[in-house]
Amino acid sequence: MRVTQRVKKILSYYESDNPGTKTNLARILMQGRLGGTGKLVILPVDQGFEHGPARSFAPNPAAYDPHYHFELAIEAGLSAYAAPLGMIEAGADSFAGAIPTILKVNSSNSLSRLKEDADQAVTGTVQDALRLGCAAIGFTIYPGSDNAFGMIEELRELAEEAKSVGLAVVVWSYPRGGNLSKSGETAFDICAYAAHMAALLGAHIIKVKPPAAPFELDAAKKVYEKEQIPGATMAERVRHVVQSCFNGRRIVVFSGGEAKDLDGLYTEIRAIRDGGANGSIIGRNTFQRPKAEALAMLDQIVKIYQGKA
Repeated sequence: MRVTQRVKKILSYYESDNPGTKTNLARILMQGRLGGTGKLVILPVDQGFEHGPARSFAPNPAAYDPHYHFELAIEAGLSAYAAPLGMIEAGADSFAGAIPTILKVNSSNSLSRLKEDADQAVTGTVQDALRLGCAAIGFTIYPGSDNAFGMIEELRELAEEAKSVGLAVVVWSYPRGGNLSKSGETAFDICAYAAHMAALLGAHIIKVKPPAAPFELDAAKKVYEKEQIPGATMAERVRHVVQSCFNGRRIVVFSGGEAKDLDGLYTEIRAIRDGGANGSIIGRNTFQRPKAEALAMLDQIVKIYQGKA
């Protein structure tokens, strides 16, 4: 694997990391059809925990099989595959070395009564990630939740351990709980704040939701308006989120969210690209479609990030 100058530049932003961690970041950045460009498309399959098996996989029953997701990510030429412990264990040997994997080490579930105090349980370890040959661990925090401080402290400990053994750290920063409104979870000011928190916590790759136009916090709204921070379009809002991650010195990817029509998805992907983000991490929009449709969709998404569509 010959690392491109673009990837070398990105790796140079992580000034405190050891060669092992940088090697694992390079594994992800050099993988697949976008390898070497600095752009990423990652397949995450943690929705079985979050939403249950039927809500996640019944629209495309082949997706109940963990091997299906490995195969889909590999055939589509994606950058990495992220999943909880059991999903990766179920295909770790068959697909060893075929694609970088990210072990999601905490998870929630829709049966929980936690709302204002939303939380996740730690369900995997750094040692699990090493045993399974993963390139990184993934961890979700809920900025705004009454349990946010506990999640942040868990992340700090796991991130320190992961980095010490050469693994990268991917942080899902999803605001919810506390006094946040539903629309506030994806508000412009809140998405930027959540992304910045993940950067401050030492994330190598930061995953947030595409930011919507409304503001949640009056104090923030006043600053955005006074300083005339552009945010009328999705691309402008994405650009500000990237700016909030150390002025683009951290890898930022955006989730795909609930399944949507292809035109809407492609429009969103183009805005993410035009806003200077590194890419997308798309789950349900991918694996809930029949495989042929999913591959065609991912082909188009890759072409968008390549500037060909």
